[in-house]
Amino acid sequence: MNKDLWLFGYGSIIWRTGFPYIERRAARLSGFVRRYWQGSHDHRGTDAAPGRVVTLIAENDGHCDGAAYLIAGENVEAVLDGLDYREKNGYERRKVKILLSDGERLPPDLDRLVPTAAVTYLAPLDNHAFLGAAPMEDIVHQMRCSAGPSGTNLDYALRLAESVRALGGRDAHVEAVGDKLRDCAPC
Repeated sequence: MNKDLWLFGYGSIIWRTGFPYIERRAARLSGFVRRYWQGSHDHRGTDAAPGRVVTLIAENDGHCDGAAYLIAGENVEAVLDGLDYREKNGYERRKVKILLSDGERLPPDLDRLVPTAAVTYLAPLDNHAFLGAAPMEDIVHQMRCSAGPSGTNLDYALRLAESVRALGGRDAHVEAVGDKLRDCAPC
């Protein structure tokens, strides 16, 4: 039997979990920032018009706030198999250390968070769908009207910004993209 496993979610997994879990807590991953640098050909765009979704980019002084899910040992294999398929467009499963809160929101005093082993999915810079950095206007233009089987890129961006705030986290990049998209003319 597998041991229970913590999974760190920093994108749509925060609000569209799609797997059974024992508990959910707010968490922080240090040494990475969340950026809209990954192409989405399979969820929030198409091959002809890919959307943009978030991935983690290494940054020494950075951090990424998200949600951690404790998965029961008997479900670990099935959950990871499902996520391997869901995150197939360039993402890889990685072991990380997260700071785990004792509730659904990050406390103001982060010094009391407990470091915990977890897994997460990130898109390496050399993957086939990696789009990389771009001016904010280009990111927003690409995302504004993109849509795929999982919905619109606009919905993804707005729900992500809302979900990070609900966890008590902050993410200037996600907030800026969401604000710009909110101000765009509809498609």
